[in-house]
Amino acid sequence: MQSLKKIVLTASALMCAGTVAFAGELDTQQAKESYSMGASVGNYLSDQIYKQSKLGLSADMALIEQGFQDAIRGKSKLSDEDMLKFLNSRAEKLNKLDVAAKEKMAKENKAKATKFLAENAKKKGVTVTKSGLQYEVLRKGSGATPRIEDVVTVGYTGKLMDGTVFESTYEAKQPARFVVMSIIPGLEEGLKLMKEGAQFRFTIPANLAYGEFGAGQIPPESPLIFELELIKVEKVGAHQGMGKTVINGMPNPHK
Repeated sequence: MQSLKKIVLTASALMCAGTVAFAGELDTQQAKESYSMGASVGNYLSDQIYKQSKLGLSADMALIEQGFQDAIRGKSKLSDEDMLKFLNSRAEKLNKLDVAAKEKMAKENKAKATKFLAENAKKKGVTVTKSGLQYEVLRKGSGATPRIEDVVTVGYTGKLMDGTVFESTYEAKQPARFVVMSIIPGLEEGLKLMKEGAQFRFTIPANLAYGEFGAGQIPPESPLIFELELIKVEKVGAHQGMGKTVINGMPNPHK
């Protein structure tokens, strides 16, 4: 799909090059600000066109450029009411395509996840809880075990089942600190199995993570793999005013 985006961007650049003369060098503050305004709009448009193309809804690049220039000159060929009507119609089509794409992805991921979890459960050292959470003890701890109301400081790397890293406190060079009850169910359950100083690997089914909808970089019906070390446990009273605030954590979508 990256090649598709490049084609979209290249087409945009070529059309603009053929119809708009470059006004001058970027040698003043105003010139740089003006160019940045145009580039910002262009980046937004190319991103939207790319996303819509991925869903199967194409657009006429020449007419997009013409509409942009006509609007700047105050000579739009359609009324505001008509443009709103057509844009709303397109938005409805995009919404239906997006829903269908997510449903397809969820179905495919669920089938892959079932196989992945079944195979992982058979690995040496893996324990499966009643909820379906899978864990491995990489290093035992000797400190306190957190309760749901406690605040924990942890280091972790979160991966998808294909090995893609979606978040890492190590890459960010800053541990995460949050209230146990505020995170996804799989991690909440997992943390209560640990003692301060321990390091576990958790394989979390989608129903204990972000379920059928996913979140951000996490696709729908995706199991998550966390290698997590419990650095510190702060008992009740240490987080006055924090409530369920999550700091660099994996928020619980069910709360």
